[in-house]
Amino acid sequence: MVRTMYVCDYCGIACPCEHGLDQHCEEAGWPHRYLGETTFGCHLCSETFWNEDRCIYHMQEEDHFGFECRRCYHWSATKELRVKHEHERHRYCKDCDRQFDSINNLRQHLNSRIHRGQNIICPFCRNAYATATGLTHHLESGGCRNATNLNRDTIYKFVRAKDPHGVISKKLIEGGPSSSTTTYTCTDRAWNGRQWECYLCHRGFNSRTGLNQHLNSPAHQQTLYHCPKRDCRHEFKTLAAIINHLESETCGAMRFEQVQRGIHGMVSGNRLIGF
Repeated sequence: MVRTMYVCDYCGIACPCEHGLDQHCEEAGWPHRYLGETTFGCHLCSETFWNEDRCIYHMQEEDHFGFECRRCYHWSATKELRVKHEHERHRYCKDCDRQFDSINNLRQHLNSRIHRGQNIICPFCRNAYATATGLTHHLESGGCRNATNLNRDTIYKFVRAKDPHGVISKKLIEGGPSSSTTTYTCTDRAWNGRQWECYLCHRGFNSRTGLNQHLNSPAHQQTLYHCPKRDCRHEFKTLAAIINHLESETCGAMRFEQVQRGIHGMVSGNRLIGF
């Protein structure tokens, strides 16, 4: 269907609706009035016509029938370009009819299991995960029942062997992270009268168990990885953390799909890290 345009009496600009024309006049500082003359605009170019039939003929000749954005009056030449416009301009997911606060939130939504399913398979227990981060955390936290020997430290040594040039892993002076066999337990002195307090960062916990979990987490351990992008170089304490950073595409080091292929190559053991 040909769109109806409203023409400004003062400058001749064509607007897609009366409200748009009023807004244009307000921004330009002109009175809110127009001639009431209607033009017909092409979906994909700036051509306007006083006759609807001529406009339709133009679009047929030029193949300018496009796809209208579901959030504004923008027209795109293909469905793919419409989706791209809706993502970038409106942060809008058509399938879920949801609009997000930021492009990063939309990207995380599109890369979640809602849209992607769970296609990343643990090579040891065959559990399925939506992203490489999920699989890596599963292995790094010692959560795989068929690979209880894997943890943050053993995975670092494995990654370092695959990454001799330090693309993402840091070369540690002492040769590797501290032994993960050490278990830390807080004493009664950690109770400060209100909470169980970490003496390193002074963070409070509601239970002794919560503090013990914190003490045995990577929170106060050394960083093992860094972002491969030279102007980013953020550092991370776990492989799951750096993979999550790369998946987010925050610094543009690589695309989400590259990360998924990279983790597949690592767990299959068939290549060195090539990020």
